[in-house]
Amino acid sequence: MNNKPTLTIFQGIPELADLSYDDMVTEWKNQLARHLEIGDYHIYPLKGRMLADRYQAEIGDSDAVIGPWINPDYLSEPFFQLHPNVRYISDLGHGYESFDIDLTRKYNVTICNTPYGSNMIAQYAMALLLNICHDVSLHSQYSKSGYWEGKEQGSSRSYRQVLLPQIELYDKTIGILGLGNIGLCMANMAASMGMHVIAHSRSIKTGPQYDFIDQVSLEELLERSDIISIHCPHTPQTHHMINKETLSQMKTGVILINTARGDIIDEDALYDALEERKVYKAGLDVLTKEPPALQIPLMKSPYTYITSHIAWQSRTSRLRAVKMAVDNYVSYLHGNISHRIN
Repeated sequence: MNNKPTLTIFQGIPELADLSYDDMVTEWKNQLARHLEIGDYHIYPLKGRMLADRYQAEIGDSDAVIGPWINPDYLSEPFFQLHPNVRYISDLGHGYESFDIDLTRKYNVTICNTPYGSNMIAQYAMALLLNICHDVSLHSQYSKSGYWEGKEQGSSRSYRQVLLPQIELYDKTIGILGLGNIGLCMANMAASMGMHVIAHSRSIKTGPQYDFIDQVSLEELLERSDIISIHCPHTPQTHHMINKETLSQMKTGVILINTARGDIIDEDALYDALEERKVYKAGLDVLTKEPPALQIPLMKSPYTYITSHIAWQSRTSRLRAVKMAVDNYVSYLHGNISHRIN
């Protein structure tokens, strides 16, 4: 008789040019084959938001589920009643929505996340910031074609024409909202560029890796920062943390970066602050509604750079997520829980 724990995996369809669903399934099989303590498993494509009454047949009597999006609609009493054997649930990402922690503890279920792409997401946040500071694509286009087209038309503009103000980050102060894995990576990148790093998080972080960071109150961070980069989870406490009031406390000309969750920002208030030039520019990889039902005002602003929640989307990081998720589950089986969020 096989008493090994059974596992159900939900794998989303990658939207990458260099990674397919079949590639992901192959990686799952390779990683799972390394661990004989894992029993039967099944891998299913994940399509759309998971709710308590969806994928019932796929989960069945499984002991563990990896891959669902952690949200209150999913982690509900009906779900746990439908699947009494489930004792371990993990998503495949950093972020998660608020959920009923007491309910998960009532049913003795361990909930974990998979923070696989801290460096990648921080790198993307830095890319948004550097794009605001330099707009390399715009200047490349000018050098490759715009200058020559202008020359043919008799323009006297220099080949070295600077089309937008260039911003030097050295000696600037960056405020990190949320000093988890991603926030710390962003802080290290900023410090390596000669920036002063201040941060605000739910609790004071201790350890030598944080010694270079000045941990301050939210109010002080808003007042001192030339750049604010958001890396905190979306919770009831952080919902619309960036709003009309907090925007008014910021320096005039502040740059705002968000690769965390769209709901942390009141988008109407940000649009107004951009139009009033309180905020110089904003780099956003996340929005309140994804995908948006219509072209929101921020998308029409000349002061924003917006991408479609792709900061985590590299082949390397997606494959790393599989290995980390499997390793985390095996650690749980051996009594050493990693990245628990309940």
